[in-house]
Amino acid sequence: MVALRWLASSPLARPIPSQEIEDSLLLRVLVQALVTVGICSVVVAAAGVTLASWWNLLAVPASAVGAAFSWQRRRDRNLAVNFFIAVGMLMALAAFFARLIEQPGDTRIVLAELLVQLQVLHSFDLPRRKDLGYSMMIGLILLGVAATISQTLAFAPLLALFLALAVPVLGLEYQSRLGLGAKVWGEIKLRPALGKLAGLLALIVGLGLLIFLFLPRLPGYQLQNFPVSSVIETPDGFSGETINNPAYGSNGSEGEEFGEGGGAIQGQGKATGPGVVDNSAYYGFNQRMNQNLRGTMTPQVVMRVRSQAPGFWRVLAFDTYTGQGWNISRNDDPQRVQRSQFSAQMFLPMEPSLARDREVVQTYTLVSGLPNLIPALYQARQLYFPTREVAIDAEGSLRAPVILQEGMTYSVVSRVPYRDRTQLRAASTIYPPGMRSHYLQVPEDIIEPVRAKTEALLATSPTPLTDPYEKALYLTQTLKQRYTIQPELPFLASDQDLVESFLFSTQGGYPDHFSTVLTVMLRSIDIPARLVAGFGEGDFNPFTGFYVVRNTDAYALTEVYFPQYGWFGFDPIPGHELIPPSLTESETFSLVRRFWNWLAGWLPSPLVGLVEGLINLLSEGLVYLVRRFNALLTLGWVGIMVGIAIAAALGFVAWLAFLGLRRGWRYRRLRQLAPTERLYQQMLTCFAQRGFGKTPAETPLEHSQRLYQQTPPQLARAANEIAHAYVRWRYGGEPQNLTYLSEKLRSIRQYRPHRQRAT
Repeated sequence: MVALRWLASSPLARPIPSQEIEDSLLLRVLVQALVTVGICSVVVAAAGVTLASWWNLLAVPASAVGAAFSWQRRRDRNLAVNFFIAVGMLMALAAFFARLIEQPGDTRIVLAELLVQLQVLHSFDLPRRKDLGYSMMIGLILLGVAATISQTLAFAPLLALFLALAVPVLGLEYQSRLGLGAKVWGEIKLRPALGKLAGLLALIVGLGLLIFLFLPRLPGYQLQNFPVSSVIETPDGFSGETINNPAYGSNGSEGEEFGEGGGAIQGQGKATGPGVVDNSAYYGFNQRMNQNLRGTMTPQVVMRVRSQAPGFWRVLAFDTYTGQGWNISRNDDPQRVQRSQFSAQMFLPMEPSLARDREVVQTYTLVSGLPNLIPALYQARQLYFPTREVAIDAEGSLRAPVILQEGMTYSVVSRVPYRDRTQLRAASTIYPPGMRSHYLQVPEDIIEPVRAKTEALLATSPTPLTDPYEKALYLTQTLKQRYTIQPELPFLASDQDLVESFLFSTQGGYPDHFSTVLTVMLRSIDIPARLVAGFGEGDFNPFTGFYVVRNTDAYALTEVYFPQYGWFGFDPIPGHELIPPSLTESETFSLVRRFWNWLAGWLPSPLVGLVEGLINLLSEGLVYLVRRFNALLTLGWVGIMVGIAIAAALGFVAWLAFLGLRRGWRYRRLRQLAPTERLYQQMLTCFAQRGFGKTPAETPLEHSQRLYQQTPPQLARAANEIAHAYVRWRYGGEPQNLTYLSEKLRSIRQYRPHRQRAT
């Protein structure tokens, strides 16, 4: 009663001026639709990303009931309603703080749900136009929260719908401010035509996409508070020694949650001996990696990554080669790291390095379950993870006390080193004793033949190789060129060595076998190396800004140690780049480049080459002109006018001379090549002009085999002969019949497809 008397004497009890009351039913309906879209956008964006209850959708009918009530009682004082609204808001605020203390972590959803609850209460008291304005702002805020959470394009239709509703709402709200009532609107017909509204929406969306595309991508994440899921209590007895991977069945008591995950062959377990790979989980994420498994995985998305730079999402490293796989020898004493009591931040130990590095922030969201191994860019410095502690093993791999479940979010701050080829070539070859004892291990019965084979391959280099970096690079390329992936590879016998069989018998193997062979070959010539398993960068979505990573993106590569600079990766798998995704200089307009890379995948090769050539030429010319123009600015107005005239003249000349310069440069470059290589490059140019160009990841033989599927047989056969001749000359030093090869090249150039006459 005291509260009611206070409300009766307060300004809330005073009558609302009639001119402030909003009588437009259409405006109220559209505002309610905006709020509904905002509520739905939070739920849709959070689905599969973070914990958000679908019960939030009950706010849609609840707020609609409140809006209808406000319309009916818009001219009443509603003292009792205001009192209960105030009490409800205090209760919602108390529940919010209780939940925040109980589940610290990512507070975006918690704040959004509080705002939804306040909007439901607020919807019961909307007499004035400004009250409707508050509801519009709440809908916009909810949409903004959803935009920060969304990782897929499922949010895009709701964004477009919100825009389509917001445009007429703003128009109606402005007319209401002018004092035009609903009856006047009907008389003067101020409603925008559907065509004009659609045109306005298209213009806004187009401008928004252009701004998003060309907006400078400056280094972000300045606030050290990153997305992370709510706290998960660490199980008792966590030591960091256990790895739970469904590809190997139950692996300890905690691993039983996964089940068996695939069968065994001939009654043998999957950790050793012949077996089949699990259809969803990668077999390399385990203490012991068995490479005598056969089969393929079914593609499925496992995580989405928002990162300031692409890279190899490193998971696990191995140091001991077993003959048919790998093992982690120092698994009994991982270092445990605990988080702060006041934040989710953990500081991880780092190896000292002279290499120049850059801070890269990554946020990972799990779409499906993973083992209790934490993917991260090398080297991780800070970890924001939902458990109280994690462990880091001797190889720098991060282990969690629980499996990584669907919907989990965590963030990593890594100090990623730049890959400076000059520095790494000059690195010392004096290795610490610990490196020699752990990363030069090769089984005694294969070390001599493997070393002899390695030295024989290095001897095929046109120039002497004197430093470990160039040796590693050349061996990586040689394995890609001389050996092939064999999906139907037979199982290894119990006494058969994988590396020896690969090099001297099968002439190839599974993709991960290439990395194993490279690692052992480098060890055989006293270069410390280890096998590292992880995920490739995945597919970049330029509209969401996330890397979409699938289970089939998991593979193993080789890391080589360079004293004082640390570990750097080499990828010998055919079809992959020689160097895994590495850190490059920061590009302010990097999204433009990534959008073009995505678009180029849908365009014909000749068009892509032409556009890229134009872009490179224009960018270089622009830098030169800007520098000269800055120098002319010091001369005053005369210098400015001269600079503008020179820039216009140079642009015109460049446009006229572009094709001639490009052709002359190509001719000059070909003249400097050896005859066999010149013939091969001319063949590549000819096919590229026809839309069948060779990608950087393809070997010459892979490209020639693909031509059998895309070009007539006579063309493919000619290309195959030239490619084999080039490989024999390039890697075997064999002389070739240049006259015969020139005839084959001439037949490719002169080939014209027969055209059928139109009937």
